[in-house]
Amino acid sequence: MIEVENLVKKFGDFTAVNNLSFVVESGQVMGFLGPNGAGKSTTMKMITGFLRPTAGTARIAGIDICEHPMAAQTRLGYLPEGAPAWPDMTPRQFLDFITRIRGFDKAAARQAIVRAVGMTELHGVLDQPIDTLSKGYRRRVGLAQAIVHDPDILVMDEPTDGLDPNQKFQVRQAIEEMAAHKAIIISTHILEEVDAICSHAMIIDRGEIVAEGTPSALAARSRFFGAVSVTLDTAHLADAEQALAGLANTRLEALTRGVETTISVFATTQQRDAAALLAEVQELMSGQSWTVRAVALETGRLDDVFGTLTRKPRPAGGGSAEARS
Repeated sequence: MIEVENLVKKFGDFTAVNNLSFVVESGQVMGFLGPNGAGKSTTMKMITGFLRPTAGTARIAGIDICEHPMAAQTRLGYLPEGAPAWPDMTPRQFLDFITRIRGFDKAAARQAIVRAVGMTELHGVLDQPIDTLSKGYRRRVGLAQAIVHDPDILVMDEPTDGLDPNQKFQVRQAIEEMAAHKAIIISTHILEEVDAICSHAMIIDRGEIVAEGTPSALAARSRFFGAVSVTLDTAHLADAEQALAGLANTRLEALTRGVETTISVFATTQQRDAAALLAEVQELMSGQSWTVRAVALETGRLDDVFGTLTRKPRPAGGGSAEARS
């Protein structure tokens, strides 16, 4: 449904996006990750036809966005960064305007608006000027305009930005409901969101793909994969470290957050079986007089992989891809 082929964007001598190629099928939710300035928003603007690429192209349901932008844009919904909308309009007026410019008659527009409002929980603010709404509600108005015509393809830049935890949960539920029959790209800085709703993920840095795969496959590249974590009261940290230090072929790392500490137990040899290590740690901890809150086998940490891949120093004269777009 979304085909990105050798996409390049340059601003003068600066290359914001460098030869990106990927495919998103119907039924997939692609998490698009990267630090600020990586080129995420620039890429999304090119995919949706709001920014012309320097080279390469994107196809929306087989339609080339550069050759036939209007035809391609009828098949997609786009939630841009900041979710711009006319501030003096109410959400009801804005959504009515969007449905009209997309060619809906009055009856179809009314049905489409009811559906979009229900999915984004906008009932209580439909007749307030958009300029008076909170950031979270303005973001939901933007999401409503992106889905009001029930597109086959959705491209969303930070869809839960500015939402409170309950609102984030509602939006994630809406995305999960739509995902079965749509191809969706989501740019996000919230790594837990990738685990929650994405079937595939891609990390880009300085305009290039540095990793891609399922969220679990990417997390498995973390140094924590296969480690055993022990969470306990910080007051017992010294005793726990002394007890765990007796395990053969292991090393320990501790992370303290106030009254709670997590100790990670790493195998130092490849021959150390992770399941066996977990069993040893569980047995060791069960024999102690102090309380252990949790013992678990780590499946990896996406934030660790993200940091490892995107913390490399930038070359002199580098800048922000998205700032320059």
